[in-house]
Amino acid sequence: MSSSNEFALDIRGKVVAITGASSGIGEAAALRLAGHGARLALGARRTDRLEAIATKIREAGGEVLVQALDVTRRDSVDAFVQATVKQYGRLDVLVNNAGVMPLSRMADLKVDEWERMVDVNVKGVLFGIGAALPVMHAQSAGQIVNVSSVAGRQVFPTAAVYCATKFAVHALSEGLRQESPFLRVTTIAPGAVESELTSTISDPAMKREVDEVFRKDMLPADAIARAIAYAIGQPADVDVNELVVRPTAQAY
Repeated sequence: MSSSNEFALDIRGKVVAITGASSGIGEAAALRLAGHGARLALGARRTDRLEAIATKIREAGGEVLVQALDVTRRDSVDAFVQATVKQYGRLDVLVNNAGVMPLSRMADLKVDEWERMVDVNVKGVLFGIGAALPVMHAQSAGQIVNVSSVAGRQVFPTAAVYCATKFAVHALSEGLRQESPFLRVTTIAPGAVESELTSTISDPAMKREVDEVFRKDMLPADAIARAIAYAIGQPADVDVNELVVRPTAQAY
């Protein structure tokens, strides 16, 4: 008979850096991983929100580093990873979670918003990989967790550019996995989740439509945090490549 310990997650003591950690999935992942004994580095622009999360973690006996982070700036991402290594001596997992979703029709020509999505959703992931890889190569071990979306598997009207950025995340993850025999690479593809993503939609009518039609049945952010913890907590010889997590009622 199998013991319950056979299925325990191997997370305690791991150093995990999370981008976009001030709310939503990033915040939920931080709290859940701290509960499993991970040592955390949390990065985001809103450091006041990060400090509030860090206070909860410290009060529960956890270890956490907070750093201002703009994933669209390579130097900022490099500094975040280096601060993590300076604090803990290593980096076991990088969770590339930061993302934006200002949906619009292509004909609206919101080019600035397209550029912002590419900068955060694609270049931000690349900057994270670029900062973490040298550290993980030196360790001959590590894991990259990229938070994508079901929009990285299927294209939706008003979401063409957003979908393109998330398709890119899936492609980058798979290419990195194939090139790195020592590196674990995981893509998490959430469906509708309680988060601040729709706050970046600039068209009020479209925001209402998305909130009312597409986000009626939403998962709590902790559902995705549990998926992240599952992937991180597997034995070193197990690489969970992709997890798609949707509300049961979500068709697409």
